[in-house]
Amino acid sequence: MIFIQHYGVIRMGPDVPLLNDYKQEFFLKRFPQTVLGGPRFKLGYCAPPYIYVNQIILFLMPWVLGGVGTLLYQLDIMKDYYTAALSGGLMFVTALILQMANIYAKQKTVTVERIQIQNTLTDEDEFEFSSCLGSETVKFIIPGKKYIINTMFHSFLAGVLCGLGTWYLLPNRITLLYSNIGGTVTIFVFGWVTVCIAEYSLIINTATETATFQPLDTYEITALMRPFYIFVFIAVDLAHRFAVNAPIIEQTNQILHIVFLFLPFLWAMGILPPLDALFLWGMEQLLEFGLGGSPMSSNTKEIQGVYLFGTFRNPFYPKDIRTVTVFMEKQRRLMKVGVVRRILLTLVSPFAMIAFLSLDRSLQNLHSVSVCIGFTRIFRMVWQNTENALLDIVVVSVVQMLVLSPDLWWNRSLDTGIRLLLVGILRDRLLQFVSKLQFAIAILLTSWTEKKQRRKSTATLITLNVVFFPILLIFIALSALLSSPLLPLFTLPVFLIGFPRPIRSWPGPVGATACVCSDTVYYQQMVPSLAVALQSALAAGSLGLFLPGSHYLCRFQDRLMWILVLEKGFTYCGVNIKGLELQETSCHAAEAHKVDEIFEMAFEHQEHTKILSLNDHFGHILTPCTVLPVRLYSDARNVLSGIIDSHENLKRLKDDFIKVLVWMLVQYCYKKSKTRDNLGSADKNKKRSFPENQHSSAAGTPRPLRDEDSFTVDTIEDWTDDSDIFDLEPRGKMRDRKEPGHLGMTPKAHLSIPGSVETQSQDLQQEMSPDDKLHRAVVLGLPAVDKGKQEEILPQVEFSCSYSELLSIPEEWRTAPVPTSKVNEMRQRFPEEWYHFILSQLDFFHLTEKPSNLLEDLMKDEALKDLYVHGVLSCCFGLFGLDNTVPAPSHVFRAYTGGIPWSVGLDWLTGKPELFQLALKAFRYTFKLMVDKASLGPVENFKELVNYLEEYENDWYIGLVSDLEWQQAVLQEKPYLFSLGHDPNMGIYTGRVLTLQELLVQVGKLNSEAIRGQWANLSWELLYATNDDEERYSIQAHPVLLRNLTVQAADPPLGYPVYSSEFLHLPLF
Repeated sequence: MIFIQHYGVIRMGPDVPLLNDYKQEFFLKRFPQTVLGGPRFKLGYCAPPYIYVNQIILFLMPWVLGGVGTLLYQLDIMKDYYTAALSGGLMFVTALILQMANIYAKQKTVTVERIQIQNTLTDEDEFEFSSCLGSETVKFIIPGKKYIINTMFHSFLAGVLCGLGTWYLLPNRITLLYSNIGGTVTIFVFGWVTVCIAEYSLIINTATETATFQPLDTYEITALMRPFYIFVFIAVDLAHRFAVNAPIIEQTNQILHIVFLFLPFLWAMGILPPLDALFLWGMEQLLEFGLGGSPMSSNTKEIQGVYLFGTFRNPFYPKDIRTVTVFMEKQRRLMKVGVVRRILLTLVSPFAMIAFLSLDRSLQNLHSVSVCIGFTRIFRMVWQNTENALLDIVVVSVVQMLVLSPDLWWNRSLDTGIRLLLVGILRDRLLQFVSKLQFAIAILLTSWTEKKQRRKSTATLITLNVVFFPILLIFIALSALLSSPLLPLFTLPVFLIGFPRPIRSWPGPVGATACVCSDTVYYQQMVPSLAVALQSALAAGSLGLFLPGSHYLCRFQDRLMWILVLEKGFTYCGVNIKGLELQETSCHAAEAHKVDEIFEMAFEHQEHTKILSLNDHFGHILTPCTVLPVRLYSDARNVLSGIIDSHENLKRLKDDFIKVLVWMLVQYCYKKSKTRDNLGSADKNKKRSFPENQHSSAAGTPRPLRDEDSFTVDTIEDWTDDSDIFDLEPRGKMRDRKEPGHLGMTPKAHLSIPGSVETQSQDLQQEMSPDDKLHRAVVLGLPAVDKGKQEEILPQVEFSCSYSELLSIPEEWRTAPVPTSKVNEMRQRFPEEWYHFILSQLDFFHLTEKPSNLLEDLMKDEALKDLYVHGVLSCCFGLFGLDNTVPAPSHVFRAYTGGIPWSVGLDWLTGKPELFQLALKAFRYTFKLMVDKASLGPVENFKELVNYLEEYENDWYIGLVSDLEWQQAVLQEKPYLFSLGHDPNMGIYTGRVLTLQELLVQVGKLNSEAIRGQWANLSWELLYATNDDEERYSIQAHPVLLRNLTVQAADPPLGYPVYSSEFLHLPLF
């Protein structure tokens, strides 16, 4: 299987290769093999002559065996059917012998193969041959079947094919058809070449078909393709043999005997579909035209769009659409027309057509098979496809009035149901013909008018197309007749007829695969709202005539949505929505810019003030339709120069951080207090928390660094030997910390100052293994420390208010190794008025009984305040250190991203994952507050500051784009998201803001045949020619065909959309 990666295409222009040198050599080896059905005569390396001789003998074997039977028949020794049985039996035995030889060769070398180490530097097709009938020779010529059942079935089928082929090509029989000796000899010789090609592909070595639908041939169905088409021709011949007085069958048989000679050409050119695609295509055609249904997934209408018939601007469509409010106001008149149209189509028209058809005189007579088929189809189509049914009935009625003569075949031989069937098929094929012709002309013209598409061979190709234009029209007509894509080889003006395939172009379930990445969430969020908007637009007719197989392209900022209509029925349709990559390559950007230009010209520019002004981009495969109001994220990116590097802003950053952190710690403790039912439980917890021999100090003194809090793999980002502490970008994430439940499980140690005597408690002694010490010392680069230690006993905290325990910060958050002088300094800097204001905002509604002066008592509790002083100091120590210098912009960026270089304070802080996350969150809020104050002005009072912080908490996600929480916030539809970024090349810091709101998404309709044709070429290039070169010509930017975007929108593994929805059912009531 070929997996296509994101194409970082750099080289653009007309001289990029169609096939690189390696692929050219590969293609020149593969194509002759496809033409001949499997023989490998061009190997790319020297092989013994018997390799080629053996393949020639096996290729001609069916002809030899069939020739024996033919000779016996021509000599009147055996009857024709005995001749067929003899040749078939000989071929069956021969096929079994060949397959058994392959199995024996594999078993003979299986032991050697198990221990053989493949050399990836050698050619994968190269074999070492020892003899004419050696095991390597047998395995090379006859690869064998994967399944035993296929060994038997394909051998039996080879016998049947040889027998019936002998019967089909008997010279006497051919002479009876044509009465010409020359014709008989020609058909006999080249007919047997066709049979030999099919036999070789079936039983010897299956050729890679140019008509490939599935990337993998899991069940070996490809080998059955060529025999199947031969059996179809033989079936007509058998019908002719046993039918009496059937001139139509005789004429058909004569024509097919001639076409039989060209089967190798049709196989090699990929015109005949593989069996899986043929089955799905046939069922789709039967469902649509035989039963009046819709292809499956597993003109009031024109007035709603911006352009009439894709050419003239609609005078009723709103001009200069920029906002949702203005658009909805201006489109209100059109929506009224859409409501009328919907009523006519869903209620009035179906019943009117049923009444009209019920009066047809064909239903009054004895019903024939044709009457049943025709009227069953049209009665269903009235509901499934009301618009087309109405058009077909009108056409048939008009023709009926114009054709007055009852002797014409239209009136004499056809009933109304069959007439409607023929008109329906003609309408469908005519639409396809026009779309394919537009596609072909677009390729021809742009191959010269677009300088980057003008190759050295362009003039020659255009000349040939002009000279042989009637043949080109025949190709287009045949392609439309078969409902198969018109395949432009390498997207050049070299046109082939692709094989018929389902309308959705790809096998497999819809939306099963996509190249999921971090950008996928933006499409996941917007698709539900887009689907709702599509319902209204499709029901109102704003998207033009939509049928199964229609393609639409939506554009908003850097997002591109690709919509494929899969089904359509009574008041519903089914679609698949894909999202294309946001990281634009040069080719992607060039085509996206052209899309923006087309939409801006249609929806935003004021030049279209004239009535029925022309579409400036007529002939482009994209025709603007309308704009849809969709709830999605707008993406704004701003350069923060002058904000993040402002000395005044950075100077106030620490003070603002202290305020934000105090607010966050109080909110954290307050929310945890709600889990306590009453004061009694708080008192009980208080008594359990503090021993009776407690100290009387108001706050615990800071202690030095603990050993279990030291730098470990679990508490800091993944540093490596080549990590640079001066890197601005963090190398890892700091979220993957120890689980909270693991904290406190090891005894706390008090490590004294180096050089002093350390006391230990024997009952708390815990030894560390030498291996663990070595791991700490060598891997982490820090000295090994003796684990013998005693648990640190924190001093008792005595609150003056019994309710203060509800707001007490966790005990382990008060153990940062900071000196007492810094604690005193923090007491001076602590924003006491802000702290009191925060406490005054608490309501404690969850307490059943509380004193009236509760908040006042909390504000007066100095012990509680000292806890917050120490908690704030601990976080400042971890993020900024102990100095009072103004942080640099690089340090601010590191702190925001969680990528600060290791320090003692950070080591302690990251050992408390919950506190670290609170501190990181507080710092990010502080940074966002700094940006808002610089943009919107200073904060006037504490109430405004609280409003800012509450808005950040409730309506914002402030973090990094790479965070998992960022993606979750997008899916949860947080109103706003903010992220800080850095461009090391330009040396600038950027802020990115996503805002959720209802905005206008531009929608245009694509030429569906242009898409099918390019996808057919993509399938041929990658599955047959294996041309996955990132700089190949067929993936380069094309501003008219949107070639690069079309490749992206293909189903994986050939395309690479970052999002693909499942089948979406859209009600159109």
